[in-house]
Amino acid sequence: MKKQLLPIAILIAVTGVKSQVAIGKPTVTNASVSLEFAETENRGLILPYVETKAGITDNGTIIYDTTDHKVKYLKDSGMWTDLSVDNTGTANILIQTNKTESATAKSVIGSSAATDNTPGILVLSDTNKAMILPKVASPHLNIINPAPGMMAYDTVKRQLAVYNGKVWTFWKP
Repeated sequence: MKKQLLPIAILIAVTGVKSQVAIGKPTVTNASVSLEFAETENRGLILPYVETKAGITDNGTIIYDTTDHKVKYLKDSGMWTDLSVDNTGTANILIQTNKTESATAKSVIGSSAATDNTPGILVLSDTNKAMILPKVASPHLNIINPAPGMMAYDTVKRQLAVYNGKVWTFWKP
């Protein structure tokens, strides 16, 4: 347990001080990126499981909606866009049921991290930087045992890959 506390404390301290964070690699390689993942492993980003969307109002929010088992993002002040498409998704949310949520649990990455008051668990506060999703060649083939709400960038198809608990959905701009 003590071994886990130090890295967590360092991550929290770094996110409050730095405007860029690299996960799984020593540094961010692109100046236009707030959060960047290593390309060395077949892992995706798991979105927060949300049981009710009531009160979520910030455009750009991305969630895994447990009411219909779909990955969604909020745009146009209240319009949720379905990124899963398939209706067969599933997730076991028993691990989070009956847990008390800490309303103040939050990490902010960006130059205004100390003063940012945007609601969310992970907030990228810079207005001129973006997040690069984990890059995985054919995530539907190479991510063993994906979790519902997982996202990755498929480097083979050159598309966003979203897992709803049963199937992968691919999005191309």
